[in-house]
Amino acid sequence: MNVLGVLKIRVRRGINLAVRDSFCSDPYVVITMGGQKSKTRVIKENCNPVWNEELSLALYDPNLPITLTVYDKDTFTADDKMGNANIDIKPYLDAINMGLEGLPDGVKVDRVQPNRENCLSDESCILWENGKMTQKMLLRLQNVECGEIEIQIELISAHGKRGRLYI
Repeated sequence: MNVLGVLKIRVRRGINLAVRDSFCSDPYVVITMGGQKSKTRVIKENCNPVWNEELSLALYDPNLPITLTVYDKDTFTADDKMGNANIDIKPYLDAINMGLEGLPDGVKVDRVQPNRENCLSDESCILWENGKMTQKMLLRLQNVECGEIEIQIELISAHGKRGRLYI
């Protein structure tokens, strides 16, 4: 199977995450796609953690689901789930395949609205900045009483530059 590129996911921060211990939680994020798994460090006793960590996954199939799951680190028992969200990269890949290299910095290439099919809690903009296409997302966590995760995605093409996928 050919690698289309490397998907870089910057996990910025959590907002109003659920409390799973007495007064707080020790959250970390796990991102999975097609058997690959990458995770952030644990932030102790914080329901509004700032990770600002970059996780990378090889992109083989753009149709594979990408799942972000937040856990509460426990010492003596299994880690508690604090919600999950699916990351929809299709609008981002469509924007890359438009071949818009050479745009001025800061151009909003597209806007993605929250709907029933995505986990967005707010409008998400796909931007051309510093010679690359990025998308910032605020994801509402599912299967939990509260919480959001702020991320940014970027694809590094396997063709040696940031650009079209040719899929």
